[in-house]
Amino acid sequence: MKSSNVIYHQATVTRKRRNKLNDHRSVVLWFTGLSGSGKSTLAHALEEKLFQKSCRTFVLDGDNVRHGLNSNLDFSEAGRAENIRRISQVSKLMMESGIIVLTAFISPFNKNRNEARELISNDDFIEIYCKASLETCEARDVKGLYKRARAGEIKNYTGIDSPYEAPENPELIIDTDNQSLGESVSIILSFLELNGIIIS
Repeated sequence: MKSSNVIYHQATVTRKRRNKLNDHRSVVLWFTGLSGSGKSTLAHALEEKLFQKSCRTFVLDGDNVRHGLNSNLDFSEAGRAENIRRISQVSKLMMESGIIVLTAFISPFNKNRNEARELISNDDFIEIYCKASLETCEARDVKGLYKRARAGEIKNYTGIDSPYEAPENPELIIDTDNQSLGESVSIILSFLELNGIIIS
């Protein structure tokens, strides 16, 4: 519940001024997909390319955030919704600071992702669906979590006993089943250039 004693302070150093200083637009690149679909790998590879172009960036990774800010949340539907609500708010603040924010979260439910889009604004929220089949993700199983979920050691695991709702109208679909990491990064960079977010 919001306090009636809280008053928003409008800063004189605005996002517009920060973007002009940085020579690029600040946006939120929201990577979503099953565990093992390549979200974090792609986000970090893209960040490296953007950094080389002198862009101000930061990757918010699902596991990393749950070690700190969201360490008190479980993986129930309510816990996942709160996880995304918090990270949406953080992403917006970071975007206002002039940063290109790259978030790598499973974020399995359309409702929660749409709420993030509404908070951040449609023009600044770029949903990137890392599309990979469950079979591919299970075969990768970098963290061994699918194996544990199949054995019943982990409950509410997305793709096994908890659903993943694919985005209905994402800005980009990256087929991480068939596209290489280099190809995937190039596709996103081209999108950012074509939409005037970064300069080629």
